[in-house]
Amino acid sequence: MIEQFLKYLQYEKRVSAHTTLAYKNDLDQFTKFLRETYDDHQIDAVTYGMVRSWIITLVDAKLTATSVNRKIASLKAFYKFLMREQTIDKNPMQKIRVLKTQKRLPSFVQENSIAEILDHKEYKKEKVEWSDSLEDWRTRLILELFYATGIRLSELIGLKENQVNLRDRTIKVLGKRNKERVVPFPAGIVSILEGYRKVRNREVDMKDHGLLFVTDSGEPCYPMMVYRVVKQHLKDSGTQKTSPHVLRHTYATHLLNKGAEINAVKDLLGHSSLAATQVYTHNSMEKIKKAFDQAHPKA
Repeated sequence: MIEQFLKYLQYEKRVSAHTTLAYKNDLDQFTKFLRETYDDHQIDAVTYGMVRSWIITLVDAKLTATSVNRKIASLKAFYKFLMREQTIDKNPMQKIRVLKTQKRLPSFVQENSIAEILDHKEYKKEKVEWSDSLEDWRTRLILELFYATGIRLSELIGLKENQVNLRDRTIKVLGKRNKERVVPFPAGIVSILEGYRKVRNREVDMKDHGLLFVTDSGEPCYPMMVYRVVKQHLKDSGTQKTSPHVLRHTYATHLLNKGAEINAVKDLLGHSSLAATQVYTHNSMEKIKKAFDQAHPKA
């Protein structure tokens, strides 16, 4: 039943491979708990009490509320699927509630810091100019595109050559659940794109995958490679986190700080609901406080 559910996620819901793997890991962990704890551990015989016992076990193991809630979400989706398929007639997740979590604002890079990161390369604590190597051109384009378009890591890795339109200065992004969106980028990216392509085509034996970003051997870039690149250049930026998603947060926060309409930012990010975008409005509080300090007589 788990295998059927994972195929449903992959082929009908069209979720990413990363998300599918997360669901699989959560369900495998729950199955292991049932096997070790209960005599009748068939997944279609699970009760509310069994699920609650597992949640208590996770909490006792000091998992964060966010991690526990993700596992609860996996079970909710799985048993909703079983109900739809009429494999079970009673949903054990019906009364399960998520844990309370402390709301944390997304980490983002300040405007002055992002300018330094994009203009220079970090090397042995010293700022040096970008070189003409493939590594530097690729790194520079990765950082620029993340900040200039707000795309996700999976979207950057999967970006194809024919999805980049230099004339209109747009990229066509294939987002979550295969939803397409067109995102503009500034004129300054054009020269970096052209420089990267020139060096890449000169030094790399290109494969048939048609992807924009490749390794030194011409293979597709992989997530950990991009993570390392971003982490290296964000480590002194003052943010608590240094993942590619921080640059996505930075993109959204800076747009809203400059007065961008929130629905436009929602479409640019590829969010399905406005609620996901509204979290970035909290990061504008610093700007609001500054306006208050400048304008209010009692400030």
